Amino acid sequence: MPWKETNAMEQRTLLIKAWLSQRYTKTELSEQFNVSRPTVNKWIERHSQVGFDGLKELSRKPHHSPNATPQWVCEWLITEKLKRPDWGAKKLLDLFARTFPDAKKPADSTGDLILARAGLVKPRKTRRYISADTQPFRDCTAPNGTWSVDFKGQFQLGNKKWCYPLTITDNFSRFLLLCEALPNTRATPVMTLFERLFNEVGLPSAIRSDNGSPFASTALGGISRLSKWWIDLGIRPERIKPAHPEQNGRHERMHRSLKASLNARLTRLEQDFKAQQIVLDDFRREYNEERSHEGLARKTPSEFYVPSNRIYTGKIEPYHYGESAEIRQVRSSGEIKWQGNMYYLSQVLAHEPVAFIPYADGIWNIYYRFHFLGQMDDREKKIKPATDWHKSTQ
Repeated sequence: MPWKETNAMEQRTLLIKAWLSQRYTKTELSEQFNVSRPTVNKWIERHSQVGFDGLKELSRKPHHSPNATPQWVCEWLITEKLKRPDWGAKKLLDLFARTFPDAKKPADSTGDLILARAGLVKPRKTRRYISADTQPFRDCTAPNGTWSVDFKGQFQLGNKKWCYPLTITDNFSRFLLLCEALPNTRATPVMTLFERLFNEVGLPSAIRSDNGSPFASTALGGISRLSKWWIDLGIRPERIKPAHPEQNGRHERMHRSLKASLNARLTRLEQDFKAQQIVLDDFRREYNEERSHEGLARKTPSEFYVPSNRIYTGKIEPYHYGESAEIRQVRSSGEIKWQGNMYYLSQVLAHEPVAFIPYADGIWNIYYRFHFLGQMDDREKKIKPATDWHKSTQ
């Protein structure tokens, strides 16, 4: 039986004092204090052994924990973590297993707990959610069907300035269209280089990238200033699923070759961007015209690539939505008005029309031109971003 909802220590004290008065039996005390007879016996025995201090709640921690991690193991993990602050519990435990093959390795969760209790685990930064790209990738069956773009990992030049090589390839032919040394990853210089490339070889049907800036953003539909411009030109942005670089495998393989080429010249760090660009241009020429590819039947990319028949004019054509679409103009604040309420989309779409197309009862698909932004749920009065990623891994 439980104690009454009062101070437990006070109730135990009253029980013992009543027992010491010798006016009550154990059964009467059990009924009066609404506890079981064994509970009365326990506290009487505890008082007889220790006194009133014995009425305090004792720790329920077991006296012996046979499965507890030995102290020396905890100390070893903490020491090694201090030596390698960038290592997590899993890597440290793998090192432990190699260092002490005869000792029992703690579980990964135990390692995390030991480091956390020592204050050696930094909380992970909350990553802002990026809308999923729900449409399947295009098939790479001809040149300029799909291009891939990314920044190769940055490195320092001889003058200590950072270099961010921007790379663009044609997925069908593996042709390296551009390999340019840039001082940052901002959208404006990237757009300038794309415009130069569009003038040289025309437009692709799609451009595949990761979810980083400037190719995508955390706005609805993952739309950014750069990807909006692609959409305006009729180019579909394709975004790989986070943590799945294999979905852009051909481009990643090119980066591997670029890294090997640059590493071979580490003893000759180029002094500035002009000198580094000469190195990148040499790599691009060799990669396209001299280096054979197993995936191209041992031929070179230049033997397969041809310019696009979609000529770049720089003109943005108007887009016509279907008859069933409800059109809303995005305000300068990035908001639209829907059924008397204001909803935020993105300032990237300011002054642009977006379409609400009926999908189900009270559900509307929202599009900017052909690009899916998300869904409006009239019942919840809420815009929901896409969450299901495409299944294709081309």
